[in-house]
Amino acid sequence: MNREAAALWRHPEFRKGSREMMSIGLGISAWGLVTGVAMVKSGLSVPLALLMSLVVFAGSSQLAALPLIASGAPLWVLWATAFCVNLRFVIFSAQWRMYFGHLPRLQRLSLAYFAADLNYVAFMRRYPEPKPGPGQIPYYAGGAAWTWASWQVPSIIGILAADRVPTEWGLGFAGVLALLGLAFSLLKDRNAWVSGAVASCAAVAAYGLPLRLNILVAISVAVAAGLLMEHWLPERKVHE
Repeated sequence: MNREAAALWRHPEFRKGSREMMSIGLGISAWGLVTGVAMVKSGLSVPLALLMSLVVFAGSSQLAALPLIASGAPLWVLWATAFCVNLRFVIFSAQWRMYFGHLPRLQRLSLAYFAADLNYVAFMRRYPEPKPGPGQIPYYAGGAAWTWASWQVPSIIGILAADRVPTEWGLGFAGVLALLGLAFSLLKDRNAWVSGAVASCAAVAAYGLPLRLNILVAISVAVAAGLLMEHWLPERKVHE
């Protein structure tokens, strides 16, 4: 097993995957720092916040769940919000299955833990043909390792230093900027832009709903809009 791990680290695709994640590591780190601070400021204890950061490893659902935890929202609302926010990983997993479906279940579960939005974008750009091939696992591992470290290290720093961070520093706004940067990197085609615009409008229109239910409304409307766009106005493929 040690030899396999060493071979993985030395593989050129591992280094390539890491390099391609470095360019966006700063945004991920800012997001992780803000989330770490927010977890403690929302009332979580330091051990519980550390556990959440290491086990959940899903920044968007963490940020969506924290206000609900702080307000004492019902558990079903908390679960429903986290489920809807992470629903996109069902689509990601369906795509990755074509590359990793032949692997043992334990290995697939390990890969799934490190799955992230930008890992998905980079991987699909690197390997557009949906079939297993050499170098895919090292490339995935390299990008995942850098993404995980870029998130966890600042998140843990934010958790441990949260009590020393004044609220007037405006870290919440920094988190919004980090999220916007990551979101814009995923808007690659017309359907994605339309779905994002619809989600934004729906979230603002439903802002008055209690328990942050506007998030669920925005996600539902965006998914419906995306499906309708795919059905009625599919993207034209350019054949070279």
